Amino acid sequence: MPGVAPMTAYSLLCVKSTLGRWLQAARTPATYLLLFVLGAMQGLIGCFQFSRSAGSIPVAALAFCALILATCLLAGAGMESPLGGLVPGLGWFLTSFVLTFPAGAGSVIVTNTSAGKWYLYGGAICAAAGIMFGFRWRSRRPAGGSQPGLGI
Repeated sequence: MPGVAPMTAYSLLCVKSTLGRWLQAARTPATYLLLFVLGAMQGLIGCFQFSRSAGSIPVAALAFCALILATCLLAGAGMESPLGGLVPGLGWFLTSFVLTFPAGAGSVIVTNTSAGKWYLYGGAICAAAGIMFGFRWRSRRPAGGSQPGLGI
């Protein structure tokens, strides 16, 4: 037919899916939410298990301190952002310190013992250290993005 342009082949593969874009946009907030829940769960479990010790050494309290430090460090490195380390630390902090308040009946979950002090203060220091290392790690990275050979 004169004046009609020939039809080209059409494929749905070249059309960007709105669902795919939505899932990609929701991935980062969902990851931060899961990191917050991870920190909160560490705080919840730690509040009930901190008093386990070997003699006079509060082994569980120290292990939970090391765990929140590792979580904050790895989350900050994995998300390539200091916010990645802040979110699980915030979840741990909120959960642990809310559970230290006395209940209406006067019962307290985290007691004023050496293990309780190691768990609360040591955990808070370890979470803060993990967050600060995230800021320091972020500031030392080259401006071009990820470092070659590290896989991050």
